[in-house]
Amino acid sequence: MPSKAVTFVLITVMLDAMGIGLILPVMPDLIQEVRGAGIGSAALWGGILSAVFAAMQFLFAPTLGNLSDRFGRRPVLLISLAVMAFDYVLMAVAGTMTLLIIGRILGGITAATHSTAAAFMADISPREKKAQNFGLISAAFGAGFVLGPVIGGLLAELGPRAPFWAAAVLTAANFLFGYFVLPETVTDETRRPFDWERANPVGAFDYISRLPGLTALMGVYFFYQISNMVYPAVWAYYTAANFDWSPGMIGASLAVYGISTALVQAVLIRRIINRFGERKTVYFGLLYNAFTLTLIGLVTNGWLLLALTPLAAVGGVVAPALQAVMSGKAEDNQQGELQGVLASINSIGMIVAPLVMTQIFWFFTGKSAWLYLPGAPFLLAMLLMVVSWMIYSSSLRNPTGAAT
Repeated sequence: MPSKAVTFVLITVMLDAMGIGLILPVMPDLIQEVRGAGIGSAALWGGILSAVFAAMQFLFAPTLGNLSDRFGRRPVLLISLAVMAFDYVLMAVAGTMTLLIIGRILGGITAATHSTAAAFMADISPREKKAQNFGLISAAFGAGFVLGPVIGGLLAELGPRAPFWAAAVLTAANFLFGYFVLPETVTDETRRPFDWERANPVGAFDYISRLPGLTALMGVYFFYQISNMVYPAVWAYYTAANFDWSPGMIGASLAVYGISTALVQAVLIRRIINRFGERKTVYFGLLYNAFTLTLIGLVTNGWLLLALTPLAAVGGVVAPALQAVMSGKAEDNQQGELQGVLASINSIGMIVAPLVMTQIFWFFTGKSAWLYLPGAPFLLAMLLMVVSWMIYSSSLRNPTGAAT
């Protein structure tokens, strides 16, 4: 497979992650400009826009995955990029909340191509290299997570609409790059008829769960994702409350985590998989994550927390290893469908985790709290990680659910 095609797919994933972070620094100012209201109203509408974005990803990730199984990865990726570029232009010129909501609807749908990108990597990867290549996708996402807010913050100096124009240009340029270098990986032998019954979250989950062992593994993935999303959900509040960190320090710590995650996914994971195999990597990785979450939840020194941050990022080896295990259980003509289901699970986590984790943080830091414990959300995340490990351990004892 030409390396340029892989580069295009990784850039697409990175732009998906960058697109979220790129516009975050300017959303408060943009909403206030459009609404003519204060920061409180802007925060409310910002939450609505974020929920709309996540909901669209949940609903349409299986649809795009199924479309890519039928019509191919190339048209789905390229059309999504073209619509995404248009969406950024729409957001850049939007003068009403209605247009901003429409923009977030389109953005959520087109950002669901993460599942198609993962399906492309599954198509081109031999069984023994799937985890490594899924790790590259995670590394690209981590790089975008770090670069997005940094670039967005710099461009914000030019005005609240500048990051949207920059995102539109980057997306359009990547579309042109992909148009010339991206081959099709779906063949006549692996092409599957499109079925609306399977192109929705419920139907897709029903069909995928019929494959031996995948129901339990999706349960593992679900609890792992909600647990892992404790970082973006409460990190800023936790570090400000527990260590009195400034916004700059919080941003620096998130950059350390993002860079560490990218390095783990791009470099370390192949060595870990080669040494322990996918099954043991998931098994011990879940336990490792539970241990680091406990430390973070109980630590009382800010510098010690900063030292723990890159160590916590090592636990990111679980996701690509688990994806590889699940990918190995699906047929070649179901890779897009499977990745669409996993993307929907991610979206559920994006909706559930902030609501639950912030409530737990409020309960243990409020004036009426019976125990002041800012790290409580991380301890809850530890318990969810243990639940994930227990489900995985049970699946290994079940011959039909054992990871291969």
